[in-house]
Formats: sequence, C-alpha cells, structure tokens
Amino acid sequence: MPRINAASLAEHRAKQRRALLDAARDLLADGSAAPSLAEVGRRAGLARTSLYQYFSSREELLDAVIADVLPGWRERIHVAMSAAATPGAKVAAYIEANLALVDEGEHAVVRGLATHARDRMATAGGELHEEIGRPLLEALGGAEALAELVQSVVYTASRMLEEGRDRATVTGHVATLLGPFFKSLDD
Repeated sequence: MPRINAASLAEHRAKQRRALLDAARDLLADGSAAPSLAEVGRRAGLARTSLYQYFSSREELLDAVIADVLPGWRERIHVAMSAAATPGAKVAAYIEANLALVDEGEHAVVRGLATHARDRMATAGGELHEEIGRPLLEALGGAEALAELVQSVVYTASRMLEEGRDRATVTGHVATLLGPFFKSLDD
C-alpha cells in the first residue's frame, strides 16, 4: 500500500494532484513537447501507474492544467486593477500584472498549452482574453482602439521579457512610453 504523506487521504490526494499539475506546468514552461503522463510522473516523483488515479489521459491532464492556470491569471489582473483608484492607474496595473505573470513564467505555460492543447485553449484562451480585457476596456471608457494599442504594448513588452530582458528595464520603458497616456486618462 502506498505511503500517505498527509493528515488524511483526501489531503494526500490533493497534494499528489497538485504535484502532478506543477510538474506538467514546469514541463510546458520549459518549452518541451506536450508532456506524456510518464514524463509528468517522473518530474513529480510518482509511479506511472499511480498517475491514472488522478488523470486517465494526457488530454485530461492538460485540461486540468488549463483549469488551473487561466483563473489564476484572470484573478491577478482583476485584483491589481481593483486596487488602483484612477483609470490611468488601472491601466498601468493591468500592464504591470500581465508583465509580472509573463516574467514569472505563466505565459510560457499558457503558450505551451496553446501549442499542445490548441482546440481546448482556443476556447479557454478566448474567454480569458475577453474576461481580463473587460476591465481594461472599462478603464478606457469603452475605447476599443485604445485597448488594442495597450494590448500591443503588453504583447511587445511580454516578448522582450521572454527574450530575457530585465523586467525593471522593460517596465521602465513602458512607463516612459505610456506615462503621459496614464496621466491623460486621469485628467
């Protein structure tokens, strides 16, 4: 019988499942091909046969990673923007939260999911972009063209971070470029 490393069986199973999700996320962030259950098990330190107690297939595992990653991204954006008092500060918070997530490797996970779970991510990713874009659009008074321009800055700054540029430098460039824009939103 396997050893239980928690106060209860339910807690043990939750810890094991979390370890598998984290292992899959790490493998996706590394840019490797969609991880097999065996690869995820090795990374998490679980026997392959034990994996099937948690996920019946790689697709089910990838669905679980999608369900794990996207709500957290959305929540970080919403919390950052909610804490800001003015429209300009809200837009700045939106950009900073997105760049922090990219810098922490979350975008690499999302990109890996988009590559390996394309159909499922198309739906989930579209919903995510719509959900996180809604408060940005509200902060911009419904100006879709401005939201598109802000998104293009986020995209370019994200690419810079993923190329290995320093986050403080990149966010400094964004602040220099958009600082007057943020101020104009508050006037």
